[in-house]
Amino acid sequence: MAKKRIAVIGAGISGLGAIKCCLDEDLEPICFERNDDIGGLWKFHKNTSDKMPSIYKSVTINTSKEMMCFSDFPVPDHFPNYMHNSRLMDYFRMYTKHFGLLNYIRFKTKVRSVRKHPDFPFNGQWDVVVENDGKQETLVFDGVLVCSGHHTDPYLPLQSFPGIEKFEGCYFHSREYKSPEDFLGKRIIVVGTGNSGVDIAVELSRVAKQVFLSTRRGSWILHRVWHNGYPMDTSFFTRFNSFLQKILTTAQINNQLEKILNSRFNHAHYGLQPQHRPLSQHPTVSDDLPNHIISGKVQVKPNVKEFTETDAIFDDGTVEENIDVVIFATGYSFSFPFLDGLIKVTNNEVSLYKLMFPPDLEKPTLAIIGLIQPLGIILPIAELQSRWATRVFKGLSKLPSMKNMMTDIAKKKKAMEKQYVKTPRHTIQVDHVEYMDEIATLAGVKPNLLFLFLSDPKLAMEVFFGPCTPYQYRLQGPGKWDGARRAILTQRERILKPLKTRIPNEDSHSSSQLSWIKMAPVGLAFLAAGLAYFRYIHRSKRK
Repeated sequence: MAKKRIAVIGAGISGLGAIKCCLDEDLEPICFERNDDIGGLWKFHKNTSDKMPSIYKSVTINTSKEMMCFSDFPVPDHFPNYMHNSRLMDYFRMYTKHFGLLNYIRFKTKVRSVRKHPDFPFNGQWDVVVENDGKQETLVFDGVLVCSGHHTDPYLPLQSFPGIEKFEGCYFHSREYKSPEDFLGKRIIVVGTGNSGVDIAVELSRVAKQVFLSTRRGSWILHRVWHNGYPMDTSFFTRFNSFLQKILTTAQINNQLEKILNSRFNHAHYGLQPQHRPLSQHPTVSDDLPNHIISGKVQVKPNVKEFTETDAIFDDGTVEENIDVVIFATGYSFSFPFLDGLIKVTNNEVSLYKLMFPPDLEKPTLAIIGLIQPLGIILPIAELQSRWATRVFKGLSKLPSMKNMMTDIAKKKKAMEKQYVKTPRHTIQVDHVEYMDEIATLAGVKPNLLFLFLSDPKLAMEVFFGPCTPYQYRLQGPGKWDGARRAILTQRERILKPLKTRIPNEDSHSSSQLSWIKMAPVGLAFLAAGLAYFRYIHRSKRK
C-alpha cells in the first residue's frame, strides 16, 4: 500500500518538526519553503521581503535551550542556555542533518493555493498549487500541515496615531529594524513594550541621543536570569507550579508574582506598572531594561496622543521635541491567503479545534501547526501538535464530532477573554504545561506520574519538580525515545555546563545538586501562600 503524501508548508521550527513527525509515522512528507534555507523566522536576512518573517541581527531567544529543543534531540551541552539566532540556526542544521530532513524540502517554492480535491468528502485529499522559478504545478496530497507561522503580517495601526502622516522624521514597523548603526545620535520613540519593542529600545539606547519607550498599558517585566541564576523558564514551567495554579486562586498567584517581580525593581517607580495583573498579558522578558531606565538611556512614556511635523505629544500632555525616528513595535496579524478562505481570520481570531483543526471539514486531513502564543515555548508545542496531527491523518487518533469541537472552541475562547487583556495579541494564548498535556493526552504520550513514582521515583521527582522539558513526552506511548530518561536526569548538567568556564577554588558542589524544588522559590512561595490561605479558611470555619 502506497504511503500517504503530506504537504508541509514552511521549513521553520514548526515545519522541521512536522517533517520528522511524518517520517516517524511512515508518511511521505514534501515540504515547500519559499526561502532558500531552513529556519523560518530565525534565519536572519539583511533585507525584509513581503510575507516573510524577519528578525534583527542581535536577536537572542527568550527561552532556554532545555525548554525549547526538539523532544528527541537535546541541544549540545556546551551551547549557551539562551542562544543567539545564529547559534539556534546551528542547532536546526544539526537536527536537520541528523534526521535527513533536507531530502524532503523543496526550497524557493511558494504555495499558491490549497483546495479540496473534487473527491475530498470521500478521500480527504487536497490539490496544492506550488510555484518555482515562475512555473506552477498542481500536486495531490492526502494531508496538509500548515507551518507558515504568525509573524509575517506586520500590524501597523497608524489610524491610532493622529498626525503621523505629517511627521517629517522616519517611521516604520519593528519588522524593518535590523541593526543600530544608522541611528547614532538620534532621538527615537519606540512604541510598544512587547519583547521586540523592549529589546530594540535597549539596543538603540546605546547609540542614540535619547530613546523614549511609549506604552499604552504598561508591562510586567520578567528576566531571563531567574533565582539562583538558572534560566527563568526552567524554574517557572514545572508540573509542581502547574499543580499549584490549579489549587490556588488566580489572585493569589498574581499577588505572589507581583511581589517577586517588584522585588527586583518597583514597576510603578519605573513607569511600567500596568493596571492588569501579570497573568493577564503575554509576558515581556528583559534583563537589561531596568538598567537602561535607571541610567536614563531609556525614558518610559505613556501612549502617543498625536504627532506634529517634528514632535510627539503624549496622553499626559508632555511633549518631546525634535523626534527623528518612530519605531512601531505593535505586533503582527496572521492570515492564510493560500487556503482560499478555508480558514477565516477576524481580528486575529480563528475557530480551530485545539488551535489546530478546522471543525467543519468532512475529513480531518488539514492542520495548522504553531499558531499559538504560549506562556512558554512554541517549538516543543508545535512538535507535539505535529505528532498528534499525523496520527489523526493516519486514522490512529479520532477527533470529536463537529458539535463537540465547536463547544470546546467556544469554551477556550471564553476562558481566554476572561483571563487576558482584550487585544489582537491575546487571541491564540495557551498555557505551556496545560496545553502540552492536553495535546499529549490526545496523542497518547502524556507521562504517567503515578506509574513513574511507583516504578522510578528518581525520574518522577525530576519530572514533577523539575522543568517540564520536551523529553517528558518521549517517555511512553507512540514515538517513545529510549534516551528520554537520561536526557531528563542530565538536564541540569547541560544547563550548568556552558556557565562553568571557570571553576572557583572554593567551589561548592551543592549548587549543582540542588533539587528543583529548592531552586523554585516561586513555587514554594505559592505553596506557602496556599497553605496560609487554607489555614485561614480552616480557622474561620472553626470560629
